[in-house]
Amino acid sequence: MEPISYIWPLTGGLLVGASAGLFLLMHGRVAGISGLMASGLRLGGSGPRGLSLGFLGGLLGGALLAGLVIRTPEVFVTSSLPLLIVGGLLVGFGTRWGSGCTSGHGVCGIARLSPRSLAATGLFMATAALTVFVTRHLTGMI
Repeated sequence: MEPISYIWPLTGGLLVGASAGLFLLMHGRVAGISGLMASGLRLGGSGPRGLSLGFLGGLLGGALLAGLVIRTPEVFVTSSLPLLIVGGLLVGFGTRWGSGCTSGHGVCGIARLSPRSLAATGLFMATAALTVFVTRHLTGMI
C-alpha cells in the first residue's frame, strides 16, 4: 500500500469549491448537480440549458483529464446489479424529495449557511452513517 497523498484530494476539493463559488458569483445559480442535470436534459430545471451542459461537461472533462494525467482509478464493484439499481433509484428519489443533492446542499448551501441545506446535509450524513452501520454490523452484507 502506498503512502497517503493529500495533494490530489486537497486540489480537487479546492477546485470544486472555487468552481461552485465562481458559478454562483458569475451566474447567480447554485452549482447543484441534480439541478444542472435537470436543466441540461430539460427535465424541469431552471436556467439556461447551454450553461448547465457546459458545467456538467467541465466536470466530466476534468475527471477524464485527471484520470489521464494522474492515473486511472481502480474501480471495484462489489454489489449486485439489482442492489446498485435500487440504490440509484433511492438516491434519485431523495434528490427530488430533498430539493437538491449533496453538491447543492453540502457544498453550496452550507457555504451560504442556508438552514435548509444544513438540515438536508445533516440528514444525508445521518442516513449514510445509519446505512453503513446496518449493512456492516446488522446484516453482514459488506
